[in-house]
Amino acid sequence: MNSTVDLEKFGKESKSEFPAHKKLKERLKKSKPKNLDATFHQLHEEAFQQIDCLDCANCCKTTSPIFIQTDIDRLAKVFRMKSSQFMEEYLYRDEDGDYVLKTAPCPFLGADNKCLVYEDRPKACREYPHTDRKNMLGILELSLKNTLVCPAVHKIFYEIGKEYRK
Repeated sequence: MNSTVDLEKFGKESKSEFPAHKKLKERLKKSKPKNLDATFHQLHEEAFQQIDCLDCANCCKTTSPIFIQTDIDRLAKVFRMKSSQFMEEYLYRDEDGDYVLKTAPCPFLGADNKCLVYEDRPKACREYPHTDRKNMLGILELSLKNTLVCPAVHKIFYEIGKEYRK
């Protein structure tokens, strides 16, 4: 049962709840709960039973994945370009030195919110929103940032917060 995502409402809610989520991240970093990965993974499953990425696609509309060289080479091949041409047309180096998209929304996002290069998409897209990974404690800062982008991550933090407010 998927619910439709109201991105405007989500944007307001995620910004207003960000300070609470930031405090939660700090509490989790300090307390280092042993079951954090299992909790994230369970809530990840529950969130994605309710939220359909194709209904939302906010990540593709507002942010860029990091492109590693293998992503660049693979997509250049798909477009029958040299890697250097692909980089020149679609990417730039950000302040961290990572290759990211020049534009948002993603140029490979279709009008129906489907990825036009889905089978060949970057590793970062394949793994997004990273809430089912091991060592969630190590990527809490990234996950916190993603509460502003992904309704599922926002929901996960909200649910974990209920547990830690007790």
